[in-house]
Amino acid sequence: MFGRAAAGSLSAWVLGAAAIAFASLTGAAQAQPKIAVITPYLAQPGTQFYVEGFQEAAKDKGWDVNVIDTKGDVAAVISRIEDVANQKVDAIVINVDPAQVAAGLQTAKDAGIPVFGMDSGSDPLLVTNVTSNGYAMAAETAVYVANRIGGNGGVVMFVFDAFPPVQVRGVVADAIFGNFPDIEVIDRVTPDVSDGGIADSRAKMEAILAANPEPGSIKAVWAAWDQPGLGALQAIEAAGREGEGIVITGIDANPQAREAIAAGGNFEASVAQDFQGIGSATADAVARVLDGETIKQTVIYVPTKLVTAANVGD
Repeated sequence: MFGRAAAGSLSAWVLGAAAIAFASLTGAAQAQPKIAVITPYLAQPGTQFYVEGFQEAAKDKGWDVNVIDTKGDVAAVISRIEDVANQKVDAIVINVDPAQVAAGLQTAKDAGIPVFGMDSGSDPLLVTNVTSNGYAMAAETAVYVANRIGGNGGVVMFVFDAFPPVQVRGVVADAIFGNFPDIEVIDRVTPDVSDGGIADSRAKMEAILAANPEPGSIKAVWAAWDQPGLGALQAIEAAGREGEGIVITGIDANPQAREAIAAGGNFEASVAQDFQGIGSATADAVARVLDGETIKQTVIYVPTKLVTAANVGD
């Protein structure tokens, strides 16, 4: 009688323990945070690196991450934000001008879902924006150009005002070049970035070269990011004008830009953003909020470094 009772108690204990374990596992699975990353710019190398950095950090945290690429369609970001908000994700990360997707951000806010910018721009509807200091990067490369050409000559600028992190770079470069009375901005070009930006920048630079055929008429190309600078380099080389010493600078220091800098040609400098660091820092910001912290900084900056022939191999 005692043995049967003990066996019965043991069976009940085993079943209870199994139920608790199953419930714990089920609860753990349900508790796994779901994060949506939404961008129209995944064709851009920088965005790819941001996302990879975020995914690596998220993997260590055990998150379920859904990356959504709208392939250049900014308006589609709004509906994608609304979709994931309806799916009750735990957080949303965007890489797009928040002012252009305000309707989607409002939907997320109404649903109680925090939204974070990953090199996107500041907005009251974002918890914070994790990025590089665009003001400092633009100042560094614009001053580099001004010094290299001795504060004198024609400069071509490639800008992209539709995206706040890039727009501010153009504003700063404009101000610096405007402080040199003998520097003339020949053209301020906004390239088509649907294919990454190199091809259209090359085509536009070819037209500028044709309109300014005299050697020395163009002293420099300042690009707000590397792709236009690389397109301009291709145009200059195809026109046989690389010997004129046209100075090119970019921002991002992506692999192609680093190769061009190392080659010792016209492309002389870029600023290395810590793309992986931006992605990782964004994941850390998300984790802090999911843990109940209130982030007071509207912008979180990740350090950068000027890259020239002197340190490109570092």
